[in-house]
Amino acid sequence: MEPFIVSARKYRPKTFKDVVGQQAITNTLTNAIENNHLAQALLFTGPRGVGKTTCARILAKQINQQAVASEDEDFAFNIFELDAASNNSVDDIRELTSQVRIPPQVGKYKVYIIDEVHMLSQAAFNAFLKTLEEPPAHAIFILATTEKHKIIPTILSRCQIFDFKRITVKDTAEYLKYIADNQEIDADDDALHIIAQKADGAMRDALSIFDRVVSFSGKKLTRKAVTENLNVLDYDTYFKATDLILGRDIPGLLVLFNETLAQGFDGHHFIIGLASHFRDLMVCKHQNTIPLLEVGEEAKKQYLEQSQKTSGSFLLEAIDLANDCDTKYKSSKHQRLLVELTLMKLASIDFDGEKKKSKHLETGRGRPDFIIPASFYRVNKKERKANAPAAQKATEGASSIVTPTHQQEQTQNTPTASDTTSATAPTVAAKPTIQKQSATLEEAKSSEAKKIKIDLKGSKKRVSGLSLSSLKAKKEHELNKKDEVIDESSLPKSVFTEQELQKHWADFVDMIDKKGQKILASNLNADRPKLKEDFVIWIELPNDTMKKEVEREKYDLIETLKQKLHNHFITLEITVNETSAKKFAFTPEEKYLKLREKNPAIDLLRKEFDLDI
Repeated sequence: MEPFIVSARKYRPKTFKDVVGQQAITNTLTNAIENNHLAQALLFTGPRGVGKTTCARILAKQINQQAVASEDEDFAFNIFELDAASNNSVDDIRELTSQVRIPPQVGKYKVYIIDEVHMLSQAAFNAFLKTLEEPPAHAIFILATTEKHKIIPTILSRCQIFDFKRITVKDTAEYLKYIADNQEIDADDDALHIIAQKADGAMRDALSIFDRVVSFSGKKLTRKAVTENLNVLDYDTYFKATDLILGRDIPGLLVLFNETLAQGFDGHHFIIGLASHFRDLMVCKHQNTIPLLEVGEEAKKQYLEQSQKTSGSFLLEAIDLANDCDTKYKSSKHQRLLVELTLMKLASIDFDGEKKKSKHLETGRGRPDFIIPASFYRVNKKERKANAPAAQKATEGASSIVTPTHQQEQTQNTPTASDTTSATAPTVAAKPTIQKQSATLEEAKSSEAKKIKIDLKGSKKRVSGLSLSSLKAKKEHELNKKDEVIDESSLPKSVFTEQELQKHWADFVDMIDKKGQKILASNLNADRPKLKEDFVIWIELPNDTMKKEVEREKYDLIETLKQKLHNHFITLEITVNETSAKKFAFTPEEKYLKLREKNPAIDLLRKEFDLDI
């Protein structure tokens, strides 16, 4: 039985033509050898498994080949390899520099390949500088490293640097196809592309994965076998997830995610793959970007087919949501819930990339907590006509909503449209009609009942706040408002005492405190209101910040006091006393003085124990 040789060693390139994915570097080195322009110190840098050491060995062999020499001659006696990871001391470098002086017995050059050169110590680098700058004519140094930034600048300045790039998925898949054909293995293109993607640009990793998968599946290499052996999510999972998202099937989407977790994958892996899937669908939307899709031919057909079902705006919104979930995943304390919430948001996106608003009525502040179909509110015209008198009676019996202004004491909001069939039936809200309250409540109710109108158009069409019709209506409302003339003599102007003012003030503070407006309640409690001439209420606050907070929220306060005190001419005056602000921010000395005022014995305690403030 012949010993098994791994593919990374068995198929290691022997010439520059066999090197995969580094054509620019191999062509440069070939031309340098032919034109005798080869530098005496070269630095090969790049990711792992891209061919740095391989190119160094090929270069060392080719520069010694002559026309009379055999092609099989490898000039092993002229090539010296040093692993800097284990030979990184000054003594190792001194031994190397002492050997450099001896010329080669066969061939023209002695080549020294130092692998993982970044592992050399600082002293070893300094000992190597002079030899590297002025080597003998027969010596060539090739340094290889994956971390160029760890090499000192004085070494970099003495070398000709070649940056090796990652090998593309396409080149890796093609080379794997060549190896599979050479070993008589029937391999699917999609399976080879998955191996190439898993290798992440490293050919050595790709060949190692290839050997492992072949040991698992034998001579038949399928996409299912590769995904099962490498423990990666198959394309089909993301295709199915996207179909569920497009179909807005949230339950099926959550079940699919649960099945993915049951297979051993975490939510982060799933959401990253879903974002990449959306990116690939976006790439398929334009003919010029299809080459950016690094998948097999069968998978490419599926991507092209599914991309026709989606729009660009939908994919853009979906990528944004998936990327947002990716960035928040590690910091989230409930990671599964975060992914499930993202999936529900994805299933709620319309094809135009916007949230669904026209088909459903959302309650709350823009959040779809309870989604009620708009058809639930539809009432036919016959029912509207039959229920119009009932709607008027219901409106007459409803309590009025007081909306005070700076000119009127009270105004009343009444609906202009109502689609109710019973006490529990939902109503269609229409634009409120503001009616001035008359002297007596009976006259107000009668005048209100006469002016109620049923606006059926309001329930059919929703006008935007920036439309021409809304701007025109606003302008007419302002013109009508200017024409209104209010008789101030009819407004109440009752006399009240400071005690009554403070009582109603305290009631208002308690009310807003129960509602949760703690900051405003605290600001209003900072000083007791005082009554000045002409019904001016005066309070003194310690700083401007509190003053601005009270002024911003004083509207409800003033209107409440006007109603309680039966005086429409009440105003509020707020002043700031900077000296009173100091009592809210004590220094250590001020704290000590304050404590001493409360208990003089604390001064005796400080003197007795010789304490500092």
